[in-house]
Parts: sequence; C-alpha cells; structure tokens
Amino acid sequence: MSIPAAISEQLSRLVLPGRAVIDGALVGAASGGTFDNVGPRDGAVLNTVAACDVADVDRAVAAARAAFEDGRWRDLHPRQKKKVLFRLAELMERDAEELALLESLDVGKPIRDARAVDIPLAINTTRWYAEALDKVYGEVGASPADRLSFATHEPLGVIGAIVPWNFPLHMAMWKVAPALAMGNSVVLKPAEQSPLTALKLGQLALEAGLPAGVLNVVPGFGAIAGQALARSMDVDMIAFTGSGPTGRRLMEYAAQSNLKRVSLELGGKSPQIVFADCPDLDAAAQAAAWGVFYNQGEVCTAASRLLVEASIKDEFLEKVVAVARTIQVGDPMDPETGFGAMVSERQMQTALSYIDKAREEGGAPVLGGSQVRIETGGFYVEPTIFDGVKPSHRLAKEEVFGPVLGVMTFTGEDEAFALANDTVYGLAAGLWTSDINRGLKGARKLKAGLVWVNGWDACDITMPFGGFKQSGFGRDRSLHALHKYADLKSVSVTLR
Repeated sequence: MSIPAAISEQLSRLVLPGRAVIDGALVGAASGGTFDNVGPRDGAVLNTVAACDVADVDRAVAAARAAFEDGRWRDLHPRQKKKVLFRLAELMERDAEELALLESLDVGKPIRDARAVDIPLAINTTRWYAEALDKVYGEVGASPADRLSFATHEPLGVIGAIVPWNFPLHMAMWKVAPALAMGNSVVLKPAEQSPLTALKLGQLALEAGLPAGVLNVVPGFGAIAGQALARSMDVDMIAFTGSGPTGRRLMEYAAQSNLKRVSLELGGKSPQIVFADCPDLDAAAQAAAWGVFYNQGEVCTAASRLLVEASIKDEFLEKVVAVARTIQVGDPMDPETGFGAMVSERQMQTALSYIDKAREEGGAPVLGGSQVRIETGGFYVEPTIFDGVKPSHRLAKEEVFGPVLGVMTFTGEDEAFALANDTVYGLAAGLWTSDINRGLKGARKLKAGLVWVNGWDACDITMPFGGFKQSGFGRDRSLHALHKYADLKSVSVTLR
C-alpha cells in the first residue's frame, strides 16, 4: 500500500498504548492476559492489549469509589474542575495528530475524517462541558414563610461508560466529559475492537491533573469486562452506546445487581424522505449518499432507508448513484481517501450477508454489492444501493451498520410517514420539502429523537442526542446530559 511519506514516518514513530489505566497507574491485566488488536486496514495485528477481567474491573471500580467518597474530585471548587478539563482538552489538541492516527488505524476510518471530524469534535465536547459545569443550577421552591425549600443536583457516584467502536473517542467524550463535569468518577470500557484512543485518553487525563482513580480505563471483552462493570454492586450507572441485544443484557445485569441506572443508545434504521417538492435535489442526493456511506455506514444515525416520492424516484435515484460513484474505497491512511475499511472481518461479513439477503428477497441491485481490496488483507465493502426494497425485507427492518442503502417509494404524505415509522427503532429521521407546513407536520409525526428538515445530521453539541422506541433512552450531548449523571435532592429547612 502506498501512502504519503510523511504519514509513513508518523506511523513508524507512533506508540500504541496497550495497558489499562487503573487508580492513576498504567497496568496490565492482573491475570497477565492480553488480546490481539487487529487493524482493519490490512488485517494485521497492531498491538497486544491488556485483557481486563472481573478482578481488574473490580479494582478499577474500587479506585473510582474511593476517589468519589473522599471528594478528591467531587468536592473541588468548580473553578478547579474547569481548569483540569480545559487542560485535558489542550492536551488532546496537542496530541490531535497522534489521536487521529490511532483512531484511523484502530477502526479503519479515513485519516482525513479522524483529523477533521472525530478528534476535533471530541476536543470540543471536552471544552463545552468544562465551560458548562458551573452553569448547572438548582431551584428554590415556593415555600411558606417559616420554611426554605430548594433542590440541588448531586453527582451519582461511579459511572460505568461502555462505548462503541465506530466513533471511539468522540462517543467516549459524550459520556466521560459530562460525567466528570458533574463530579462523578468514571470507569471507561472501550470496545475491544477500538481500545487505543481510550487508553491514550486515560494517560492524558492523568497528565492534565485529574486525580488518580477519577478516570479509569479497562480494555477487554464485553462479555467479561463489560458484564463485570454492569453487574458491579458499586457502580451507580451504566451509560452505553451499542447494539440492542447488548443493551438488553445490561438492563438485566442492572436488575440482577444493585438496580443501577442504565442509559442506552441502541442504534436505528433511519429514514430519509424526499418529497417531489424538495427544494434542492442535488443537495438531497448528496445527503442521501453520504447519510448512509459516511464512516463506511458504521453510524447509528445512518440514513439506511431512502424513501422517495414515486414521481421523482428515477430522476432522484440517478443523482444519488452519481454521487455514490464518486465515493472511492481506499487506504484509510491516504489523506485522499473518503471511504475506508470496516472495523472487523465479522462486521464486513455481516454487511455482505445483508447484501446477499437483499438479492434473495428481490431487491434490485443498483450499485456495488461486493467485497473489494481483497488483496490488502483488510475489510472493505463498496458502497451498495438496492432499489425496490419492500417494508417486509430485512434490509428495511434491520440495522446493517454497513454501507448498504435500501430505496423505497411512496405516493403521498401519509404513506411516507407511515413507512418511515414502520420500524422498531426511532433514533433519527429526515425529510426534504419546500412546504414548511409539511416539514413541521413531519417533525411531529416522525417517531424519532432527532428529526432534520432539508438536511441530514445537522446538529451539534448544544442539542440532545438520543432515540425513541428501541433506539434506547437517555440523552447524550447538551445540558441534558449533565442532569443524566446527577441525582436531584430536595432540601427543606424549617426556620425558627
């Protein structure tokens, strides 16, 4: 594979972290166990990483609990907390290129996206919550003259954050930053497919001055380390982004242990609706293509269902295909690449199996449909589009988490919204129309936590992120996330 000499030089000097961060120290697993961290770019082993198990998780939780109870972080003046979190953001910015390389190597995303999107957004999230942490106010009740009543937000305690592999650092900071801002301690369990930036984050947090035990990072397998974290009697909350089956298990573990709180973001089957009065078909075509093919389709809000009004379907689909043809699969380490490798061989095979099933069920292949760059040893699937998808097809029902778009048609507004809502998920939805009444009506009718009109993924840290139905509950981003990591306490003082 040929990549720029400058990147080859950077890669030759890159140190890949592999040890857990527990109670302020970089440590191996107590058992001595490790696992191979495989790079999706070429299928080669990047490094070996500590395989944390129950003993390691218990140690991390104990460190987090001790740090919380003695108040070394919780009781710091807000000014001091802000200073540390701002310093963490500065260090992340200082090492942004290293973080981008680690992220791209680990999950196969294009280095240009890691540089321009993932790492800057993670840094911005850290800064935003650093600035927001002293903006959380309580409230004073309407008390009688002989009593003063007020409510305060207090940190929950120990937060177990279990994050996915598609945006490893970005999703980690959606949970870690507000949890720390509220004064909690955190045990972070990265996905086994993507431990590198989480481990680097743990190191940077210590360098920033975060006290030992306040942020612990335990790499390992979900069935072992993740389960241990969710079953722990000393964890007060699990904040999770990932698959529906895993989310259900986490709720079971919470019920079987200490009835800890659980916040879940479980993906989606998001519809993008294009009406015949779309104000800009070219812009909508760009959104339709990149809405599903960005990050190799490994996005929880991926617009994997394209619903087009029948009268413009052929014209519009031509435009979408034209955009998709410009998306070339390439080496993630090449700055010109806009579409890289899937995270693992397993995920690649999952996407290919959905493609095979779409053919079996009668979907009409329009573009792609194959594994590519096989000679590299990496895990690449080309952008794929099927027309003629029916509501009963698996491609219309199930989350692929890969670069596969299913196209459906409708003939009226009611049918469009009914098709859009015909899913167990409810994370995101979008519609394109020149009719403001239709746009606002659709925003109300679409059963999704995020609705975009005449755009896709048009939101930022200031707005809450989360879903309806089986896309989960609880919100990341915005000030709402701060409240998620706090308890509301009512206090009444009788005046004498």
